[in-house]
Amino acid sequence: MILEKKLSEDLIKVIEARHHDPFSVLGLHTDGQQATVTVFLPDTLTASLNNRLVLERIEGTDLFQWSGPAKSLDTPYEIYRTNGAGVSLQQYDAYAFLPQLSDFDLHLFSEGKHWHAYRLFGAHHHEVDGVKGVLFATWAPSAERISIIGNFNQWDGRCHPMRVRGGNGVWELFIPGLTAGELYKFEIRNRDDGSLHAKMDPYAQQSELRPGTASVIAPHSTHDWQDEPWMTKRAAMDWLHQPHSVYEVHLGSWKRNAEGEFLSYREMAEDLVPYVKSLGFTHIELLPITEHPLDISWGYQTTGYFAPTSRFGSPDELRYFIDQCHQHDIGVILDWVPGHFPKDAHGLARFDGSALYEHADPRQGEHQDWGTLIFNYGRSEVTNFLLSSAMYWLEEFHIDGLRVDAVASMLYLDYSREADQWVPNKHGGRENLEVIEFLKHLNTVLHQSHPGCLIAAEESTSYPMVSRPAHMGGLGFSMKWNMGWMHDILEYMQQDSIHRRHHHDSLTFGLLYAFTENFVLPFSHDEVVHGKGSMLNKMPGDEWQRFANLRLLYTFMFTYPGKKLLFMGSEFGQGTEWNCEKELDWYVLQYPMHEGIKTLVSDLNTLYTQTPALYRHEFDPQGFEWLDCSDREQSILSYIRKDGEHYVIAIFNFTPVPRENYRIGVPELAQYQIIFSSDSQFYGGSNVGNFPVLESDVIPWSDRAYSLSVNLPPLSGIVLQKAAP
Repeated sequence: MILEKKLSEDLIKVIEARHHDPFSVLGLHTDGQQATVTVFLPDTLTASLNNRLVLERIEGTDLFQWSGPAKSLDTPYEIYRTNGAGVSLQQYDAYAFLPQLSDFDLHLFSEGKHWHAYRLFGAHHHEVDGVKGVLFATWAPSAERISIIGNFNQWDGRCHPMRVRGGNGVWELFIPGLTAGELYKFEIRNRDDGSLHAKMDPYAQQSELRPGTASVIAPHSTHDWQDEPWMTKRAAMDWLHQPHSVYEVHLGSWKRNAEGEFLSYREMAEDLVPYVKSLGFTHIELLPITEHPLDISWGYQTTGYFAPTSRFGSPDELRYFIDQCHQHDIGVILDWVPGHFPKDAHGLARFDGSALYEHADPRQGEHQDWGTLIFNYGRSEVTNFLLSSAMYWLEEFHIDGLRVDAVASMLYLDYSREADQWVPNKHGGRENLEVIEFLKHLNTVLHQSHPGCLIAAEESTSYPMVSRPAHMGGLGFSMKWNMGWMHDILEYMQQDSIHRRHHHDSLTFGLLYAFTENFVLPFSHDEVVHGKGSMLNKMPGDEWQRFANLRLLYTFMFTYPGKKLLFMGSEFGQGTEWNCEKELDWYVLQYPMHEGIKTLVSDLNTLYTQTPALYRHEFDPQGFEWLDCSDREQSILSYIRKDGEHYVIAIFNFTPVPRENYRIGVPELAQYQIIFSSDSQFYGGSNVGNFPVLESDVIPWSDRAYSLSVNLPPLSGIVLQKAAP
């Protein structure tokens, strides 16, 4: 037994788990030909090196030491010990290994240029000198000491303190012998006040099922991707001129099993994918599946920016789901939340005891409306974290794009704040200059690295050039949600038909700015919650009129310029508001009117995706032409969608009054046929008829040399095209 009347200050700091540099004390140290090994082994009776060299306890402590000729110790060495229960254990010494992270990687990270920081930080299977284990790394510049804690060390922060790497705040530790499935956290001691914080790993690629909050050492992926044809096609795709129709899904409430429990990612692949395929949507958009603690947050309170939520299974099961989507020619878009994060004690909030990922000043760092924290976009390490998260989903999971949540809240420093509750930028303005640069950089990097990926902004203001390239002064997004159009058209549709003539401008105003951005037309989850009513129950009138109005609305959306998005349940006219705690009301499909809505959506998708005039120039005024936008007294609207010489005509009657022999101007003297009518009996409509072929006349109308007469069904939209000769 080694006796020391007075322990050194370094040894005391190790025992008390507050040493900033444990490698300077623990592990192997040589002095000429002599070597000393110091190890900290709680709950240990006896210990030796390589089952040969006896480790002696430093009296009154759990520290053990061996000293002797360096040549007598084979490295890497193993520690053989007997614990307090008399069980023999064997392990390599974590403090016998050199630093593993390269100086170049650390430099890139500190500069904010490590696009693949997820390969650097977190917990990764690693091998050193033939010894297998896990390499941990994290960023915490205000830490005095950080330890890896888990079941493997009884969650004891004294056992595995990490090595600090210079002055950039990065810590690392290679722990031999650890394997996939182990739970772990970082225990962080703040250097200013000594406070302890048990935190999940910000870069963890798997998390414990809630209510547990630990991170999980993820296994190597064994998924064998079969989507190369899709990925190759995507990289070459001219998405600006391709159909894009999105089915927005909350996986926890689309369907549930017989016991009312969540379906797994794999079960979703078997059920959701063929359903979406049958409806003709081109993409599925997933509400956030990044790990989050609270089910009813819908995923928007993200704690795991690199971890698929464990609610639905393993990361490889998610890969299988995405692979199946791609094999069925369905793209997958992930709702991604870089604008804020929750205050949960185990998450990013005050990660190292200081405001690290967030701003310290609540006028900059807190969303008062949401009770969440705002990222500090002025720190390169923080923006590197977010960029790396986006890159991770596109690279490791073959995600086809991101829908970036709440961009307006990111762009404006005074977003939802009173005059004295925000800090102006350096020019005295309200724009968040750091966010603007971050978004430009993010979009540029993602589009260059992953050709064909789509990055859409949920941005509700008139901020200019959101979907224009960064090198042209824009933010660089592929597309922007058209929130103004959505609000206008829903406000209009909720009017009783007799009053609609007073709100006719709501139908036409959107065309004044329709081509200033690459717009998506969204009827999303936000429109069917919090007392807003379902899409069906927003519609006025009796039951027949409500269904007719909904069919009319969808027909208007699918023929109007802009990509399409529809939230789950809306495709069959769910009557109740969306409730994230139960599955959709699938039982209503036994009723013909609901089945009619579903059939209509399927046929609209077919019409849209097979008619270039409806999708080729959705972002370009050359693809649109008014026929008549001024018939407010009869609440009728008509326009042309075109692709070069090919075109279709869309006509809408927003009243329940059939209009017989309604005359519209047409581009040429020809025969026309109706290729779609939302009033069809197959959709539950009244089936007001027209002749199979409509003859145009040499009768000038609405500044056109030719016109034709057509019967307009009540509350309906019809689409015409020139008949084949």
